[in-house]
Amino acid sequence: MSVNKEIKKVTTNTLQKMKAAGEKISMITAYDFSFAKIFDTAGIDIILVGDSASNVMAGHETTLPITLDQMIYHAQSVVRGISRCLVVVDMPFGSYQSNSEVALASAIKIMKETGGHSVKLEGGEEAVDSVKKIVSAGIPVMGHLGLTPQSIYKFGTYTVRAKEIDEASKLKKDALLLQDAGAFAIVLEKIPAELAKEVSESLHIPTIGIGAGGHCDGQVLVMHDMLGINIEFKPRFLRQYLNLHEQIEGAVKQYITDVKSKDFPNESEQY
Repeated sequence: MSVNKEIKKVTTNTLQKMKAAGEKISMITAYDFSFAKIFDTAGIDIILVGDSASNVMAGHETTLPITLDQMIYHAQSVVRGISRCLVVVDMPFGSYQSNSEVALASAIKIMKETGGHSVKLEGGEEAVDSVKKIVSAGIPVMGHLGLTPQSIYKFGTYTVRAKEIDEASKLKKDALLLQDAGAFAIVLEKIPAELAKEVSESLHIPTIGIGAGGHCDGQVLVMHDMLGINIEFKPRFLRQYLNLHEQIEGAVKQYITDVKSKDFPNESEQY
């Protein structure tokens, strides 16, 4: 019997048990009520209310412009749609970087106003004080290492991180620091699979990979990429499970045709 099937509600403790049992953790992003409801019913373990909303919902080039209040709005919508999965809310750029007091205030605001279960923030050593402070207030924190999109202007590129020895050893150290600070899980984004394996095995908390190979304790994808709503983004790590872009466009074209040709509505579609 899998850990997943036995439980009525996924908690941080459930994820710990899943890692111990060698059962992989499934995570997907969502930003609204309707999709959250579908994903939760399907049996997803974690929904991440990602700051990727900045890209896929608002059309920004980076994740930087989205505000704390906008993230809260998306998270509120998601929480209303779920009954079983764990909801993790991304702390947006600027809501935690300045100091740990600001970080704690942002995390409290997210928890009080959304009904979400935990928060996620990017960074290693530089984020440790904030992680400690938020965790000590009773708020679960998920870490995020490797490619950290909020630092895109520092990197200057979205290529694979930690290929060099120095950056790889810093990432390994950062992962242990985050674990010691009380993080309940860590996202590893776009790093070599071997490094992700090493990090996952060195931690007692779960790792969630995106472009980090199959040895992580779980995987996460952005719903718009995985469902083929967004067709511009095709990195190697993405498996596209549907082509909704094509299907939706086809449906809308058919609807336009039916309206123009007076086929819709027909006799049976009116009162």
